[in-house]
Amino acid sequence: MLIVGERINASRKLVNAAVCQRDVEHIKKEAVSQSDAGADFIDVNVGTFVNNEGEMLEWVINVVQGAVDKPLCLDSPNPDVLIRGLKLCKNTPMINSISGEPGRYEKIVPLVKEFDTNIVVLCIGEQGMPSSVEERVNYGSVLIDRLVKDNVAVDKIYVDPLIIPLGTDNKQGAYVLETLRVFKAKYPGIHFICGLSNISYGLPNRWLINQVFLVSAMAAGLDGAILDPTDKKMMANLYVANAILGNDEYCMNYISAHREGKLGIEK
Repeated sequence: MLIVGERINASRKLVNAAVCQRDVEHIKKEAVSQSDAGADFIDVNVGTFVNNEGEMLEWVINVVQGAVDKPLCLDSPNPDVLIRGLKLCKNTPMINSISGEPGRYEKIVPLVKEFDTNIVVLCIGEQGMPSSVEERVNYGSVLIDRLVKDNVAVDKIYVDPLIIPLGTDNKQGAYVLETLRVFKAKYPGIHFICGLSNISYGLPNRWLINQVFLVSAMAAGLDGAILDPTDKKMMANLYVANAILGNDEYCMNYISAHREGKLGIEK
């Protein structure tokens, strides 16, 4: 299960302030805490700085890479900003994301190929956001087929089935799970990822919904998630699910997490 740590996002007030003030220690702390908690990638999103996003991204990348040796997930729709960030990446990064929206594919995929990155594929088409399983599969399939035709390796593609909050449509969770099952059968070897917490937006006890949805999605084929790895309850569910689903040989990762106190349970 690939974990992308979501905490270095300028939409969060403390991170926004830290970037504005060039607070190196705050950004380092966020990077180290996520890395220590089990993040495989560190997400970097400074999109709130519309007028100087590229400059801010470069600064954050340098700080994060000075603190941890983890690949980065660059979260920006702006190809010019992405180029500035990609040139600084020491490890193979991930770009978040492409979609079927007009012009998006043509601007981002050349960067995927030039820098040999991983790529998040949003199941969004020219008509906009999907509402059904069929629309997700249709939109996503068009993009996957184009990427493969353009010689992007299947194991670098991470399909995001696009989570719409349950509070707006209580069928959306089930639609995402079915979408994962369909894609898993249609494209062997492809990866999946999602912004997990979107499922609970606007509802009480969001943590509970997020945890149950994570386990359900993993059972349906999800093998990547953008989440807060410092959330011990969430990570405990992840370790258990990996063991139950046969993804943790001899349950060694689960046992190690227990010994290291990462399950949020007293030893």
